[in-house]
Amino acid sequence: MMNQNPYKDKTPLEVRKLIREGKITGQTSGMCSGFAQANLCILPKKYAYDFLLFCQRNPQSCPLLEVSDEGSRFLRTSALDCDISKDVPMYRIWENGSLKGEYTDVSGFWRDDLVTFVIGCSFSFEGPLMQAGIDVRNISENHNVPMYLTNIDTKAAGIFSGKMVVSMRPIPHNQIVKAVTVTAKVPKVHGAPIHIGSPEVIGIKDISRPDFGELSTIREGEVPVFWACGVTPQSVVMSSKPDFCITHAPGHMLITDIKEVDLQN
Repeated sequence: MMNQNPYKDKTPLEVRKLIREGKITGQTSGMCSGFAQANLCILPKKYAYDFLLFCQRNPQSCPLLEVSDEGSRFLRTSALDCDISKDVPMYRIWENGSLKGEYTDVSGFWRDDLVTFVIGCSFSFEGPLMQAGIDVRNISENHNVPMYLTNIDTKAAGIFSGKMVVSMRPIPHNQIVKAVTVTAKVPKVHGAPIHIGSPEVIGIKDISRPDFGELSTIREGEVPVFWACGVTPQSVVMSSKPDFCITHAPGHMLITDIKEVDLQN
């Protein structure tokens, strides 16, 4: 099914400006067709080495696209003219592993010791899936992708450890190989699925109740397919409890200037 998002043909700069002005506050799936979207994890410098090592050890969950300079609200490569404290539709503030609130602007929380980690997002392979003739259900139903906390352990690094989060898209039996092939070409945005079918095997007790996002319809003849998800750092923050952290709200991504085609192998 075609992408009907009203912002699908806008440029990333145009959409980031609308976000900064408060005119877009919802989830970003389907926006800026052809451009990569990204997860955020913003931490004090004292945690930055440990988190960099965590990303290196968990590249499917946390494929790094860029790391900012300390204290800078502006990125060097992935998104130009981008204020990282204002250009994401919804942020989350965490203290000691607890969610303290969601905000459309976190400039008032900014500190000179913060380091931004820009992490690849599976929204970036949805365009190639649709081009391959695969219905991406969260886009055709116009809602946030369903995400689930699993029983899969990440590889610990320093203070950081926890369980992997996955995103799910229902795929017809006869298109699973194609979906795997398409997404395997983009390891910088999570790559191939980490699990196919049988949600209970990876600790998902009730697929009708996502931990994040919204439920997608699974039709007869379709199989739930699971990809590593950039919300994993939020699971890790909850279990590792750094004293301060800023993330995006699930599904409310940074839209980068990186073209999806440039992320392909």
